[in-house]
Order: sequence, then C-alpha cells, then structure tokens
Amino acid sequence: MIMERKIMYSAVQPSGNLTIGNYTGSIRNWVTMQEEYDCFYAIANMHAITVKQDPALLRKRTLELAAWYLACGLDPEKCVLYVQSQVPQHAELTWVLNSITYVGEMQRMTQFKDKSQKHADNINMGLMDYPVLMAADILLYMADYVPVGVDQKQHVEIARDIALRFNNRYSETFRVPEPIILKTGSKIMSLQEPTKKMSKSDENPNACVFLADDKDTVIRKFKRAVTDSDNKIAFSEDKPGISNLLGIYAAFTGKTVEEAEKAFAGTGYGDFKVAVGETVADVLAPIQAEQARILADKEYIGGILKAGAERAYKAARKTLSKVYRKVGFYTGD
Repeated sequence: MIMERKIMYSAVQPSGNLTIGNYTGSIRNWVTMQEEYDCFYAIANMHAITVKQDPALLRKRTLELAAWYLACGLDPEKCVLYVQSQVPQHAELTWVLNSITYVGEMQRMTQFKDKSQKHADNINMGLMDYPVLMAADILLYMADYVPVGVDQKQHVEIARDIALRFNNRYSETFRVPEPIILKTGSKIMSLQEPTKKMSKSDENPNACVFLADDKDTVIRKFKRAVTDSDNKIAFSEDKPGISNLLGIYAAFTGKTVEEAEKAFAGTGYGDFKVAVGETVADVLAPIQAEQARILADKEYIGGILKAGAERAYKAARKTLSKVYRKVGFYTGD
C-alpha cells in the first residue's frame, strides 16, 4: 500500500535581501522537506505590498528570490515553486475567509502591531488582513504542515482557528494545518543586538549577513559582532552575543553547540569571530555563484515559475471550487 505524502506549505516575501537566518531557518529546511513531502513554496509578493514597494524593484527581487531558491537546492521537479500573485485563488479565498474572521483577532496579531509602529504613515487594511491572506495561502493547498520559526507560530494558529471555524459553519472542508517549529538555526539573532532576531529590514548594515554578501563583507560584519567582556566562549543566557555566534557556527557546520564550544575552548573572541565569518562565507560562495548563473537565464527562471504557477493553480482551483459551493456561491456548473 502506497502512503499518500503529507503536504507542506511555506513562503517568503521578495521584499529585501535574504539573510543567513532565512537560509538556515527556512530555505535549507525546505530542501530537505521536498524529499519527504509534497511541497508548495511561494514567493509571497502579495504580502510584500502591505508596505510600500518600488514596483520595478519588487519584480526584480521576485526573480532574484526564485534564483536563490534554486541555487540553494530547491528542485522544481520535486516541489511546486511559484509566485503568489500568479494564482488568483489566494485573493479570492481571502475574501471568503474575511467573512468569518473577526477584527479583534487581527488587531491582536503581533505582526500588525509591529508593522503599524514601523510604518505609522501606512497603516492599511492589507497590513491588518495579512494573517487572513496567509491562512488562505496555507488552506488553499490543504497543507498538513507549515514550517515556521517560533515568531511565526501565531500566524499558523490563526489559520487553524479560521479553518476550524469554516469547517464548523459549512461542514468539513479544510485540513487543519500543524506548525512545525524549526529548531536548528531557526532563530539567528542580530550581530549588533543579539537579543533581537536578525532581520533583513534592520537599519544597521552590520546587524545582518545577507546571502549576497562577499567574503570580505561577511568577515567584516562578524568582526564587528557584539559580544561581552569576559572572553570566554560559552553558550549562556547572559552571553547572548557569543551564544548567537556559536549557534551560527553550529548551523553552518552541522556541529552541535557543545561541539562548537569545545572547538573554540581557549580561543580569543577576535579569532573566534573571524573563524565563524570564514565558515559562513565558505558555505555561501558556491550558492552565490550558482544564483548568479541561474539569474542570468531569465527564460529558464520564467519557465520554472510558469510551470509552478500552473500546478499551484490547479490545486488551488480545486479547493476554491469546493469553498464556493459550501458558502452558496452560484458557479454555473
């Protein structure tokens, strides 16, 4: 008896340069998961416009992100790689789900609060509605699992609530997704404020390391990483800077944090930071070369995204047709 593979869904916005946190916490795990699950991986450009975007730059970054995905090891024969806006059912299902989602739920979402503070001049309905669109993303493909970091778990929880509410009101329709909390490398912190998650939108250029950074830039950023004054390399809550560097080293070598501690026992902070930087840069170099090669072939990327959108459209249309029947929309069938 052949067991049906579980479905996995995940997406990343093309709204900035990818960081090493995106790589270790998301993309690298996606490469592994495509071997075990039926995976849908989206470039979430609809989510991106909840904050102001330069249209030409958004299109450019969409292709760049697709090239990064492929360079990191995503195989379009093993997963569905597509651009969110090319599948109109995302927006259509969002409207239906809006009708069973409460304003208070959206106002309590952490991301709405955070982005409202950061973009006080652009607090739009899309920003508030972001989690409903994310729920639609997930539920359209009957996803069993959504791989997320700890800070994104809230969005999967609201998707679960919406799915259960719809199922209770209209009868069983959606699978209720489960979050998979990624442990290893799931939360790389800022090099300048190690109590804060590394973010591609950080205003301090030394706070994060991008996948596109060359070796000299990577090492320079690690040399400037904030640590502490006691010069002991140990993982500890009261040593967030050193703990973060140990975690990064472990994530890029496959070693455990304990093994990393032993490897650098007695090493000074300066040498330790350079060693971590060199390790990261050496892993990034072949990925950067492959990304540049892929990006130069626009026809190749366009073909992959078109084929991915067609596969995603087919799955999404099946779900949306079922939803439309359940809510009483006339379809003409």
